[in-house]
Amino acid sequence: MKTTCFDHLVSIQAERGAAFVVLLDPDKLPLPEIESRVALCEEASADAFFVGGSLVHSADTDVFVRQVQAFTKLPVIGFPGSVAQISASLDAVLYLSVVSGRNPDFLFGRHVYVAPLIRRLGLEAIPTAYMLVESGTLTTAQYMSHSLPLPRSKPEIAAATALAAEMMGMRLLFLDCGSGADESVPIDMIESVRATCESPIVVGGGLRTSRSISDRVVAGASVIVVGNAFEQAVNGSYIQDLADAAHHMESKPL
Repeated sequence: MKTTCFDHLVSIQAERGAAFVVLLDPDKLPLPEIESRVALCEEASADAFFVGGSLVHSADTDVFVRQVQAFTKLPVIGFPGSVAQISASLDAVLYLSVVSGRNPDFLFGRHVYVAPLIRRLGLEAIPTAYMLVESGTLTTAQYMSHSLPLPRSKPEIAAATALAAEMMGMRLLFLDCGSGADESVPIDMIESVRATCESPIVVGGGLRTSRSISDRVVAGASVIVVGNAFEQAVNGSYIQDLADAAHHMESKPL
């Protein structure tokens, strides 16, 4: 049986600590730089690539994804901010529902439009509960989704939200402070979700140091997502340090 992208991400936790995923934003990474960026990430032992952004308007997503696919054998998974970011060239797509907010369009509305397209393209859809977390600044994801973030000081609200999503069948629980966030997801919030839920936890936003990553892996993160940090410091040794922090720390079992 063919290994799915979901299985690939989850299996890494048992083997190395947590999956280390690099987010590539078509608006921020020019096509001529894709080959070198992908090579740096692969050399640093990245486990997969997410492709997408809250607002992608200056690039053709399909062309971008095909370019990434040309230079990597790692899974390339869509992290779409809109229907326009769905590409036939993706290996899978995070089927996101913004459960932290109450905007019906992002809870379920747009999903109705995109479901037949995903089926027609034959893409693996990974049901993902997307939870925006208060980060100290207004992020693009919050603005575009018209969604209030989960309060940083209320881990119990995050845990209850994640549990509800898990009971509804979501397979990934994605806690995200958003691209360029001032702060990352609080450790006690990850611990609370981990103690309450069994599903893999994805953590992203504001992760710029190896210590910030290792602390969140120990707290219970199954997948670490880093993107904005590489846009500011494209350095192979820096990427390696972050990947090592995700891979070599002992994480709590699912």
